[in-house]
Amino acid sequence: MHRTLFTTPGLNTVLRGLSVAFLRASGWTLDGQLPADCPKCVLIAAPHTSNWDLPYLLMVAFALRLNVQWMGKAQIFRFPFGPLMRWLGGIPVNRAASSNLVAASAQAIRDAPGDILLVVSPEGTRGKTQRWKTGFYWIAQQAGVPIVMTYLDYPRKLSGIGPVFQPTGNVEADMAAIKAWYGPFKGKNWRQVDAC
Repeated sequence: MHRTLFTTPGLNTVLRGLSVAFLRASGWTLDGQLPADCPKCVLIAAPHTSNWDLPYLLMVAFALRLNVQWMGKAQIFRFPFGPLMRWLGGIPVNRAASSNLVAASAQAIRDAPGDILLVVSPEGTRGKTQRWKTGFYWIAQQAGVPIVMTYLDYPRKLSGIGPVFQPTGNVEADMAAIKAWYGPFKGKNWRQVDAC
């Protein structure tokens, strides 16, 4: 994987300090830690209702000492922002040609020589959505890695890491359980999104 701001020596220490200070000053509370036995996993980023989710995600990742990578629509990786988005840990996704996205992502996780924490938003969009996309689930299942629930709850200013979930292959039952766990959490623009 390419170098990101999380792996840039010196800068990552400074950014962690700034992230902790900002979150603390703005009243956010962080909860949980990534278990030591999850060096490779898929992290769910939910609920996703605002462009502010990315900066908060990055600050929370720094504060919790997570070296994350995230997927974003290919348009935000166009010139002149492409190098910056990749340095922020972004991996471009071409939605028009995403038929092999799950297999390619799973293979990248399996082949990664070190830790890889891939953050995926199951809503797939900030707008109103009727159902969650299951790509994150199949990436984890095919890569043989767990799913870790992470959250941003804006009304309570609470963020962190929840339980580790092992996909069973029964996608309907597993998705119902995952979405039920996310039920109490609300995004920044939670009124525009149907309840999970």
